[in-house]
Amino acid sequence: MAINACFLGVGIILYLFSYSVEGRIHHLKLLNDGRKYFTVSTFGFLKGGKLDIQVNELSFYTSHSEAKFGFSLSRSISDGMAPYLENHQEKCLLLDDLHNDDTSFDIILFVLKIRRKVIKVNCSHMFSSLVIERNREWDPVNKHSNRRRRNIGELTSDSYLLARRKRESDGGSNNTKIIERSKVREKIQNSRTDLSNETDNAEKNSQSSECSAVEEFPVNKTGNTYSFQFSVIIGDDIHKGLYSLYFHNCENYGKLVHQSVVNLTMTIKEKNPGTYLSAGEIPLPHIYLGLSVAFFSAGCFWIYIIRKKKQKAFKIHYLMGLLIFLKSFSLLFHGINFYFISREGFHIEAWAVLFYITHLLKGALLFITLVLIGTGWAFIKHVLSDKEKKIFIIIIPLQVLANIAEIIMEESEEGEVKHTTWREVFILVDLLCCGAILFPIVWSIKHLQQASQTDGKAAVNLEKLRLFRHFYVMIVCYIYFTRIVVYLLKITVPFQYEWLNEFFRETITLGFFILTGYNFRPTSNNPYIRLSQDDPELQMEEVITQTGLTEGIFKNVRSRDPTRDSKVTQQEDSHEYD
Repeated sequence: MAINACFLGVGIILYLFSYSVEGRIHHLKLLNDGRKYFTVSTFGFLKGGKLDIQVNELSFYTSHSEAKFGFSLSRSISDGMAPYLENHQEKCLLLDDLHNDDTSFDIILFVLKIRRKVIKVNCSHMFSSLVIERNREWDPVNKHSNRRRRNIGELTSDSYLLARRKRESDGGSNNTKIIERSKVREKIQNSRTDLSNETDNAEKNSQSSECSAVEEFPVNKTGNTYSFQFSVIIGDDIHKGLYSLYFHNCENYGKLVHQSVVNLTMTIKEKNPGTYLSAGEIPLPHIYLGLSVAFFSAGCFWIYIIRKKKQKAFKIHYLMGLLIFLKSFSLLFHGINFYFISREGFHIEAWAVLFYITHLLKGALLFITLVLIGTGWAFIKHVLSDKEKKIFIIIIPLQVLANIAEIIMEESEEGEVKHTTWREVFILVDLLCCGAILFPIVWSIKHLQQASQTDGKAAVNLEKLRLFRHFYVMIVCYIYFTRIVVYLLKITVPFQYEWLNEFFRETITLGFFILTGYNFRPTSNNPYIRLSQDDPELQMEEVITQTGLTEGIFKNVRSRDPTRDSKVTQQEDSHEYD
C-alpha cells in the first residue's frame, strides 16, 4: 500500500513538470476568472530591486464601459495581509482616491480607463518618490520575442558594426564581397554617432519618473484585448519591503453572481541586486546545504551506533537511519534548486524533480516510522492489530496527498485558483495526518496503564509507560512548533528575516530526530526489554538474540527464590497490547 502510494506520487510529480512554471519569472494565464481580487505575486525587495510587469493580454466581459479593472501594489513589513486591503474587503480598492498627505499606508493603484485607453496611476504619500518606468513604444505583436535589448556599449562595438556593415553590403546576395579594412574603419567611425542617436531615442521611449509625476500612460488595444508594460524600481532604502501585487475586478464586489469575467495573460519578473530570490529567501541555499550536512552527519553517527550494537538493533532502527538520509538528500536538492533560482530566475527541472521525489518519500517514511514506534512494533510486539493496520491504510495515502498538494503549490502561480485550492487541501490533510499519528501512542499508553495494574510486572510497565508518555509529549511539541509556531513566526518577523521560519522548522526536526533516536536507540538497557532486578518475585527474561531473524525469542530463567514453587514464567505475548 505504501509503495503503491509513493509510486503514484512520483508519477504525478513527473506529470506536473510537463506544465512547470519558472521560478521567480512568473507567467500567469487565467481564463474566465470571476474573482473580485486575487494576489498575483508577493516578493521582498531590497534597495536596487526591480519589478517588471508585462500584461500581454487583458480582456473582459462587462455590461458598461465605466467598469474598472487594474492592479494595486502595496507594501508591508511582514507576511501578513496588507492593512489597507484588509479594510477594503467589501469595497473595490480601485474606487478610492488616495490622499498624498496620508502616511498610514503604502500603495500604488494602476487603474485601466476603458474609454480613454490609458492606465491611471495613483500613489500614496510614501510612494510618491518611487520610480516607475514605462515603455511608450512597446509592440504587443512582438511580446513573445526572445530578442534582448542591447546597451550602448554593445551597439557601438567593432564586432557588432562589422557584422552589420557586412549584412548591408551583402544585400541578400549569396556572393561575398570583400571590403577593405580601412574603409570599414571609416564606416565604423561614421556609424558610431548614428547608433548613439538611435540608442538615445530608444531610451527616451522608455521613461522613468517618480510616481507623483506619473498621472497616466497609454495602453495598446487590439479588438477587445488590452496590453501594456511598466516597471517599478526600488531606488531607496525607505522603499524596501515586502510588496504584494493584486489584481482587482471592481464589477464583482458585493455581488453574489459574477457580473464580469476576465482573461489575463501576463509576465512578472522580480529581482533583487544580484539575485532573483526574495529578500527573506536569499540565505536559504546556504541554510539548506548546511542543514543537509548536519542531517547526513547524524545519519552516519546513527549507522555507527547500529553497527556497534548490531545484535541489539531491530528492523525499525534501520528504517530510522533511512529516514535521516532521505531528509539529508531532500535538503541538499532543495538548496541546489534555490541556488539556480537565485542565479537564473528559474529552477533546473532535474534538481527540482530530485527534490520533490526525495521530499515525497521522506514525508511518507516519517509518518510510517512514527506510527510504528507509537505502536511499539519490533520493541514489545511484532504483529500489528487490525485497528493499527487501519491507521496505516488511512495515514499513508493522506500523507502522499499532502506532499502532492505541496508540490502543486510550488509549481503553480500564486494568482491561480488551483494554488489557493491546493493550499487549503494541504493544510487540512497535513493536520489530519498529524492527528492520526497520535492515536497509536494513546492506545499504547492506555494498554500499558491497564497492564501495570493487572499483571505482576508493574515496575517494567510503568517504565515503558513513562517512555511512551515522553514520546507523546515529543510528538505534540513537534507538531505544535513545526506547524503553528513556524506560521506565527512567518507572519510576524520582518520580511528580510523570513528565512528564520525555515531554519526554525528544520532545526526543530533535527532535534526531534536526535531525541527519538536517543530514547529508542539499540541497547540492552532499553526500557522496552529491561526487567527490574530488584524484585525477587519477578521472573527474569534473558534475551537470546535480537537479530532480525530471531528477534522476540527468549529463554525463561527461574526465580532465584528457592522456595518458589512455580517453574513456568510468563512472557510478553506479541498480541499483549492489541
